[in-house]
Amino acid sequence: MSSDVAIQTDCLSKCYLIYDKPHYRLLQMIWRGKRQYYREFWAVQDVSLTVGRGETVGIIGKNGSGKSTLLKMICGTLNPTRGSYTTKGRIAAILELGSGFNPDFTGRENVYMKASILGLTSEEIDARFQSIADFAEIGEFMEQPTRTYSSGMMVRLAFAVSVNVDPEILVIDEALAVGDEKFQRKCFARIEQIKEKGATILFVSHSGASVVQLCDRAVLMDHGELLAVGLPKEIYGRYQQLLYAPDENRAVVRDEIRQLSRQSVAGTRKIEQPSPPAAKDAVKPKKVVVAVSEDRYDPNMVPTSTISYEGTDAVIGKPMILSGNGERVNHLVRGKRYRYVYCVEFKREVFYVRFGMLIKTKLGVELGGAVSSPDRNSSLQRVKQGDIYRVEFDFHCCLNTGDYFLNAGALGCLNESGAEQYLHRTLDAAMFKVQPEKHNTSTAIVDFDCRTRILAEE
Repeated sequence: MSSDVAIQTDCLSKCYLIYDKPHYRLLQMIWRGKRQYYREFWAVQDVSLTVGRGETVGIIGKNGSGKSTLLKMICGTLNPTRGSYTTKGRIAAILELGSGFNPDFTGRENVYMKASILGLTSEEIDARFQSIADFAEIGEFMEQPTRTYSSGMMVRLAFAVSVNVDPEILVIDEALAVGDEKFQRKCFARIEQIKEKGATILFVSHSGASVVQLCDRAVLMDHGELLAVGLPKEIYGRYQQLLYAPDENRAVVRDEIRQLSRQSVAGTRKIEQPSPPAAKDAVKPKKVVVAVSEDRYDPNMVPTSTISYEGTDAVIGKPMILSGNGERVNHLVRGKRYRYVYCVEFKREVFYVRFGMLIKTKLGVELGGAVSSPDRNSSLQRVKQGDIYRVEFDFHCCLNTGDYFLNAGALGCLNESGAEQYLHRTLDAAMFKVQPEKHNTSTAIVDFDCRTRILAEE
């Protein structure tokens, strides 16, 4: 394995034998394989993946798609049925609540046991114990058996140990979903620090924002198969497309995602790639900022990352942005108001219809949006087959210079007592650019209209 590769799997697979009745296990032993009393369930099948040193890779997929099983095999806690894997470097993993902990040991004793398993000496653990205790913030419970811990406390302690042993490979399986908001913020900050030190991170999460924010690449898994690998924004869009696909069309959507992934790897599909980081000692050219006061429309600026769901119940079309005087624009001016417009044609009768929009950054970070009504009582109570509606969202452009994308969605119920679902949804339906301003003093993404006062102290 190359020195630039931290994790490599080759056709990694895991099969479980399912016995419909308990006594079938005994019959299987008696017949010694001459007859088969079990069914095969492939939790992971033929996954080949290469993760570079210092890379952060997110793994997403529905429950039961094989994500956790894949991580367990990579970490060595589960033996594969076939295939092979290679890792290079110290692995710290948070796979399940309490994994690696003895429930009868105190928190302190479990810290020493888990850290020693990860390769630290007693002296090294002594030196880091206070940092681990401070990060976990479980107070006097550090001296109590871990069987008395809540799920949140267990995750705090497990995460505190894993991030304080200087891992070369950090594996996290949805553990952050258990902690409270304050703990999650602290965890993400520590993950960023570990990432900056050059560690390799495998991160499983159902949170698209987390995957987009933390990861360099993302992997989509479904039914044990690795369907696609690519940029986090695109892969999360494919995940949503698969998640909301009707049952009868799911196989078709899977084949489409698989085919697009192959084309992407072969380089035949245009994907917005992030600019490579500049060398630390490189001289950055001066950025020329032009004062702009007029919005305009560029017909060549169209999104290449649009993903549309199956439109069997409704179809969204004609997305555009209009200025205050009704002209179509996609180069916007900070501080002005605009209208995001799209049309929806309904293919069948539906009830309690609502519409939505969402603005995202180029990397897929969700900035904000709106729905047309807060609940079904204020929604369109009944829409007939063939009806067409024009939806308009008026918004204030409070964003700083950059490229942004817009989603569009229609929600409703297929009958009066049914559950609300997406009738149609389009990701990256439209895009716009906020133009630079010469005297703009706001920073980052959102303009909070900050006012500065500088007063001399006497």
